[in-house]
Amino acid sequence: MQYRTLGNSGAVVSSYALGTMTFGAEATEEQSHAILDDYLAAGGNFIDTADVYAAGVSEEIIGRWLAARPEARDEVVLASKGRFPMGTAPNDVGTSRRHLTRALDDSLRRLDVEQIDLYQLHAWDPVTPLEESLRFLNDAVSSGKIAYYGFSNFLGWQLTKAVHLARAHGWSEPVTLQPQYSLLVREIESEIVPASLDAGIGLLPWSPLGGGWLSGKYKRDQPPTGVTRLGENPDRGMEAWKGRNADPRTWEIIEEVEHIAGRHGANPSQVALAWLADQPAVSSVILGARTTEQLADNLEAAELRLTEGEMMRLSEVSRPRVGVYPYGPLAQEQRSRKIDGGR
Repeated sequence: MQYRTLGNSGAVVSSYALGTMTFGAEATEEQSHAILDDYLAAGGNFIDTADVYAAGVSEEIIGRWLAARPEARDEVVLASKGRFPMGTAPNDVGTSRRHLTRALDDSLRRLDVEQIDLYQLHAWDPVTPLEESLRFLNDAVSSGKIAYYGFSNFLGWQLTKAVHLARAHGWSEPVTLQPQYSLLVREIESEIVPASLDAGIGLLPWSPLGGGWLSGKYKRDQPPTGVTRLGENPDRGMEAWKGRNADPRTWEIIEEVEHIAGRHGANPSQVALAWLADQPAVSSVILGARTTEQLADNLEAAELRLTEGEMMRLSEVSRPRVGVYPYGPLAQEQRSRKIDGGR
C-alpha cells in the first residue's frame, strides 16, 4: 500500500480508501467488521462513511468496530459527511449551521468518537449562504470536533469560491473533494481537476469502477444477471445500463482494460483502479466492497504498476467527449502542458 497526504494537509492516508455505503445495507455487521479488519491488515488506514449511509447504520457499525478495537482509532483516518435528509422536518437537510450542528453531533455519537478526521459537505446547498457553511466548518475545526473538512459533488466554481472565501476570512481551508471519477466518467477533468490542483485540493474519487462496468462483469447487449448490483436489483439503474451499453466508447474502454489486464495477469478492476490512482490531484481512491473477497481483489491494484504506454493508451481510449468551446482544443492544450515535479 502506498501513502499520500490528504490534499494540502499533513495527514497521511493510504492510496485506497474504504467506502462503507454497503455497511448495513448490502453487508451485515459481521461482514462489515470482517471487511474493516482485512482492510486494516492490508495497510489501509482511510475509512469513509456518511450519515445517510443506511440511515446512520453504517456509522454505527464502524463505531462498534472501533469500540472493540481501540488501537485501531489511532491508526485510522476517519471521514464522514453531512447534508442530505436525516428526517422529514424542513431543517433536517442542507448545510445550514442548524442542520450541520445536529448532523455532526449525531455522527460523532454514532461513530462513538470525539473527533472526525475529515468532515465533508455531501453536496452543494443552493439555499444556505456558503459563508454560513464555511464558518460552521471553521468553528468545528477550532472546537476539535473535526480535524479537516472537504466537499463532495461540488462543481469547479463552487470549490474555487469556497477556497477563496475561506482565505479571505482567515478560516480553515478545505483539503479534499469527493467526485465521481473513473475511466468511464472523466468530465471532471475540464474544470474540477484544474480547480483542485490550483487550490491544492486532494481528490477522493467515488465509483472508480463506473458502477461495476470496469470490473468486466457486464457483457455487450446482455442485461446483467447474477452477482452484480444490477443483476440482483435491475430496477436501480437499468435505463442507465441501456444507454451505456449502446455507447461504443464504453466497450472500447472495457476492451482496452481487459487487454492490459491480460498482459499483467491481473483483472480489469485492478487495471482501472491503478490508472485512476495515478491521476493528478488524486489523494485516495474510494473502494466499495460487499465481501472480503471483493475487497482483497481490488486492493491488489496497489501492487499493479502500469507502463507509461499503457497509461497513455487508457487515457486516449477513454478521452472525454468535449468538442465545444472552451472544452475542446483549449482544454486539451491546458492538460497537455506539464511542469516538472508536478503531478
